[in-house]
Amino acid sequence: MALENSVFPARPDSLSLPVDEKGEGEKVEVATEATASPGVFNLSEELGPVVTTDTELPPPPLVKVKRSFQAKLAEREAQANEPRKKTQGPEKEKEKERGRFGWGRTRRKRQRYVEKNGRCNVQHGNMREHYRYLTDIFTTLVDLNWRCSLFVFVMAYAVTWLFFGAIWYLIAYCRGDLDHLEDETWTPCVNNVNGFISAFLFSIETETTIGYGHRVITDQCPVGTMLLLLQAILGSMVNAFMVGCMFVKISQPNKRAETLVFSKHAVISLRDDKLCLMFRVGDLRSSHIVGANMRAKLIKSKQTQEGEFIPLDQTDISVGFETGDDRLFLVSPLVISHEIDMHSPFWDMSQAQLEKEDFEIVVILEGMVEATGMTCQARSSYLAEEVMWGHRFSPMMLLAKGFFDIDYGAFHHTFEVDTPSVSARELSLAAARLDAHLYWSISSRLDEEPTLTNQAAKQPDSGSANSKGGEPTFIVGEMTDIQEQTGLGELNGSVATDQSESEA
Repeated sequence: MALENSVFPARPDSLSLPVDEKGEGEKVEVATEATASPGVFNLSEELGPVVTTDTELPPPPLVKVKRSFQAKLAEREAQANEPRKKTQGPEKEKEKERGRFGWGRTRRKRQRYVEKNGRCNVQHGNMREHYRYLTDIFTTLVDLNWRCSLFVFVMAYAVTWLFFGAIWYLIAYCRGDLDHLEDETWTPCVNNVNGFISAFLFSIETETTIGYGHRVITDQCPVGTMLLLLQAILGSMVNAFMVGCMFVKISQPNKRAETLVFSKHAVISLRDDKLCLMFRVGDLRSSHIVGANMRAKLIKSKQTQEGEFIPLDQTDISVGFETGDDRLFLVSPLVISHEIDMHSPFWDMSQAQLEKEDFEIVVILEGMVEATGMTCQARSSYLAEEVMWGHRFSPMMLLAKGFFDIDYGAFHHTFEVDTPSVSARELSLAAARLDAHLYWSISSRLDEEPTLTNQAAKQPDSGSANSKGGEPTFIVGEMTDIQEQTGLGELNGSVATDQSESEA
């Protein structure tokens, strides 16, 4: 039968399933009868008539039951979510207000100081000395977006052309040139100027130095000569100013920074038995950055001992300034490393503390563009959740036939490595305890070596057991089991007392 025991794992005793046998290929009806006693499972009410055949077919009533149950769940969820949707906005505003005034205890996502693309997320408000922008009008025009720059560029030429065209028309009108258009004996100020349109065209020809020859100035108009000189000089200044602005805007070095890439995550792992914070930087162009220099800053709010609160305090993170490793030869992607030592702001930070911290690491790459000679700066940042503990960057350089092949597909890829979860301070203390243990063990037992040798000769059966004084045997150049266990325990970050050190 199609109705298997897997659907109903336990049948009630009062359930009877009488089946009428019929010929092969015919349908068989299964009727269910249940007693009227309370608490008895009634199959007919739940499933209705079940029809089975010789071929195994999926039971449609079960599918209908599942669909109806899912529909009921969907309706309940919809009804439960309706009041939530109505109150979602005010609740979020309350949560924001709580976080703003310091009432909320839940950790919220940190607002970036510098975006991943290098844009600084800072807006200046309540600025009253706007005249300072006009004192440096060239930089102001260069800093405008392209829409405003093109508008200013077009308006600068259009306004000067219209202004001088109106003056040429005014001269022709005042001298009476427009009243003697058909008089061949009359000498106008500008030939073939018969209206404002012709005066406007003469202004364009003069300022752009086109000179078609149809409209020319005569020697009978000294005012026109002075105006021609003024327009030529002013037109040259407008050309130099606007073309210079557009050239600088097109060749801005920040566009070169688009091809300088940083890894999506920073990692913390061991390098030469020292914890290091590392990130990767690369250049996508074949033209290099000359004199590339790397800097890093830790952005974190702090409170001084006097109670002063400093928002977004900047702390320098050394990436090799003392050794010169911050000066890069950026031909292939490089991994920038910051050694976490006692001068590092991450000296006391463990893996557990990293998950609770709220900070931002801003990395800055500066250099000179080889093609233009202009200084370029690329920026990026890493939040605390973007720093991966116990990871290392995958290699991406391969040796091909006659050259080195760089696979940028693995630029952001990392893999896990064995890294202690303790802070750099605890790791350094464990290493110092191990070194001190070996030093004091060797120095204290060198004086006792003859005595220990005599005792070992007198008691050959004791082997590595303790001597009469209760102290273990020691051989110069070897390490006992107690020392090995102590060293391993300290390297794993556990704080244990050393037997030999306490006895000393």
